[in-house]
Amino acid sequence: MQALITLGAFLLTLGVLVSFHEFGHFLAARACGVRVLRFAIGFGKPLFTYRAENQTEWVLASIPLGGYVKLLDGRDRNQVIRPEDRHCTFDHKPLWQRSLIVAAGPFANFFLAVVLFSVIYVSGVPQMPAVLQSPPEHSLASQLGISQGDRVLGWQNLKEDATPISEKFDVVLSWNALRWNLMDALTGESGFALELEDSEGRRLIKSFKADDLPRMRPNSDPMKDLGLLPMPIPLNEWYELKLGPLDALGLATQRVWLITKVSARLMLGMFTGQASLKQLGGPLSIADMAGKSIQVGWQPFLAFLALISISIGMLNLLPFPMLDGGQLLYDAWELVAGKRISVSMQEQLQKVGFLLLISLSLLALFNDLQRYISP
Repeated sequence: MQALITLGAFLLTLGVLVSFHEFGHFLAARACGVRVLRFAIGFGKPLFTYRAENQTEWVLASIPLGGYVKLLDGRDRNQVIRPEDRHCTFDHKPLWQRSLIVAAGPFANFFLAVVLFSVIYVSGVPQMPAVLQSPPEHSLASQLGISQGDRVLGWQNLKEDATPISEKFDVVLSWNALRWNLMDALTGESGFALELEDSEGRRLIKSFKADDLPRMRPNSDPMKDLGLLPMPIPLNEWYELKLGPLDALGLATQRVWLITKVSARLMLGMFTGQASLKQLGGPLSIADMAGKSIQVGWQPFLAFLALISISIGMLNLLPFPMLDGGQLLYDAWELVAGKRISVSMQEQLQKVGFLLLISLSLLALFNDLQRYISP
């Protein structure tokens, strides 16, 4: 039963996120007057095919590990295009429209994440208060005199000096909100100040200099080195965060932007050696997290979908051939050089991109096997 729930949650996750991504491409293409030949979810043998009146094929295929939108494109050597259809081909459109169509897929994933978080905040979600446990010995928080039971009330970004810029602090709604702010500071190597209330009700301000923050390194835990860790609090002492639609949309947009910044820095750290490649997860990790989150409740599952949607959007913006980011890189070249990359050159780069993606996929699968199969 557990395996069926995990498999079902995994397929639902991929179906929703891939469909939304490809639908972004589809809507942008239609808005720009480009004919869509096929909208496919999955690869391999078609299980279901529907041909619409506008001649677009809607396909559900047997291998549910992705999808694609096939456009009418004069640069595709396998397509025969009639002269009267030339105006609705992808390659005939101006550069800004082609770039819009390519970018619409990843940005649809970011939009979906905003919607999902907004739904969670509107419905009301339990939040664990940002109360700190006793910091580990030799941590930065310990050196600054943080004590068990200190409650974080406010957050303020600092410039180069160590004193708060002003008396105005952003309200810290929960430990989860504080955690993302801390990850933003650690990955961005930027100082911050906390407004605290100790166990006796006194207001304290603690400043964390950028130069003193622990650095991101492979096989290290910067959060532990920082020493700001949550104190376990019984569920009946949590509070409910419930917002109106506009406030929820604003908070969701801020959260998606913050998560995207942190994730981008961590992803870059994998290529620069600041973060371990062991953090890279594959389909087994996604399936496991999907199964666990959906059993906890619909809100954790929506939050999981939002996080994975952000990851898919970012992954597709990587400047690799075969990904949307690779096509946007071609567009940037065309904008600067004033001419397009030749079809033969694109085909060669596609082969390189394919090898890169296969290598990353195998590494992610290897990490999964180590996590879930190795003793």
